[in-house]
Amino acid sequence: MIIDVNFNFYSDTPKGKDPDSYSNTLRKYHQLLWNKPLPNGSVFNLDLNTPKILHHKSQLGEFYLSSDSLAHDYSKWKSTEHIMKKIPKTEIENFFNLGCTIGGYTIFPSNKIDNQMTINGSRGINKKIKDRFDLTLECIRRFYLNEDSPLLETLSRYRDFFKLFDDFRGYVDFFLFQDLVQPNYSSINYFLPSNNFNNSPIPNDIHEYKIYRENMIKFINKRSERILEYSKNLS
Repeated sequence: MIIDVNFNFYSDTPKGKDPDSYSNTLRKYHQLLWNKPLPNGSVFNLDLNTPKILHHKSQLGEFYLSSDSLAHDYSKWKSTEHIMKKIPKTEIENFFNLGCTIGGYTIFPSNKIDNQMTINGSRGINKKIKDRFDLTLECIRRFYLNEDSPLLETLSRYRDFFKLFDDFRGYVDFFLFQDLVQPNYSSINYFLPSNNFNNSPIPNDIHEYKIYRENMIKFINKRSERILEYSKNLS
């Protein structure tokens, strides 16, 4: 089965709902893409028996996983309102629609541990991350190196999930994030400079926004190409 990398998941999502929870196509694509051998050779079998999420249970453990969007246009954020007023509506719509294709999605554990926030929730509200996936990936890179980051506490709760991939390279390769890292996997290709999480994660002006948007678009397009090539080998 070849995955349609141009399919907009809002097209099969009920009006007013989130594709992460309500798009049957998105959930099926996640199953097709990530139901595959892990770095240790064990197959990460995913079933769709639980509504809205994906599920795995084996000797590796039990995992409940949900979809999470990687691409955010910040068009509805109050802090970027002054920027969005200067951008043509068609450009905003085109950027949003690209982010609604499979290149703009991944999966994270969906279950709360000790009634604390999930990775999805934490990266959304953390003031140093603000839903930026490049910054999230840097936190994951540091987690594998036992280094501090704004998401360390949250990521540590899901240690069993990250152990599935052995190391940062294994995680990146499994989810086809290679275009967001340097060839040696030692650093991130940021959408905007991070300065060790000291810079604002949200674009401050239209210049920064256009840089952010351009880099995000490049990443989604390149990842979509990887997904398309990978899907050609799916039976």
